[in-house]
Amino acid sequence: MWESGGRRVIAMDSARYVDARNRDSDVVVPASYLGVLPARLMAPHRPRAVIGHDGCIGKDGAGIAGLWYLEALGIPAAAADGMSAELGNGVDLYETGVISRVNVLAERAGVNEGMTVSEAAEILISNDPGDITAGTKIRRESVMTSDTGREIIVTDSIVFALPEDTKNVLVTAGHTGRSGAKFLLEVSPHGFICSDGGMSKNKAGIAGLETTEAHGLAGACCDAWSAPVGDAFKAYYEGSISACNQPARDRGVEVGMSVRDAAAALLQEAKDA
Repeated sequence: MWESGGRRVIAMDSARYVDARNRDSDVVVPASYLGVLPARLMAPHRPRAVIGHDGCIGKDGAGIAGLWYLEALGIPAAAADGMSAELGNGVDLYETGVISRVNVLAERAGVNEGMTVSEAAEILISNDPGDITAGTKIRRESVMTSDTGREIIVTDSIVFALPEDTKNVLVTAGHTGRSGAKFLLEVSPHGFICSDGGMSKNKAGIAGLETTEAHGLAGACCDAWSAPVGDAFKAYYEGSISACNQPARDRGVEVGMSVRDAAAALLQEAKDA
């Protein structure tokens, strides 16, 4: 489609056409679904980045499963909404596609859901994702600060908390089970919201609410069907509360409210304290 500084954006109708010529420098835009099979076809050739089609997601999320296959191999990847572009038509994907999903490497390079494929391709040509070696990629952002200096911190796991988070409200995306409660007690945040892990057998996914309540920690759970477990940013912006403990209820948190509003309620208590 175009070239800049020796790097190219190449639209193609199938992942089958990715080859050694695309290694390292090219952002490839194949109009295959971005499942594991197409990812396996492309990965040996190690393109700079991949933008595929989400195949309308499909059963078991199969249309986008290749995003994380490629992420594990250090390749930034994104997928376009299945109703924004035709399957099997690379030019249409490039010209009309809208990004629906990204892996963390594409996100770190600057690609976001909702941008056009052409915009995303330009970003992936220009920007590097940083460290692409295997291992944890920590995401952490302060999204709100109270007048007293307490913050709402969004990070994907409680194990990423810092010592200073004892004064903050943490929005994380691990489960709120027994082991999760152990980590929460170690950090002792001002408030927390974690995933309910789909509740699980015997409601084990929220068992930590009772444990933390006994220690005076205000906490709530995000419904795993409203936001994916492991993604705290989607939890914060899209999630809803499925359960909470009494200290959280005392601050105004209710089942059914948005995670964003619940986090603000937990923070507001700090502001009024």
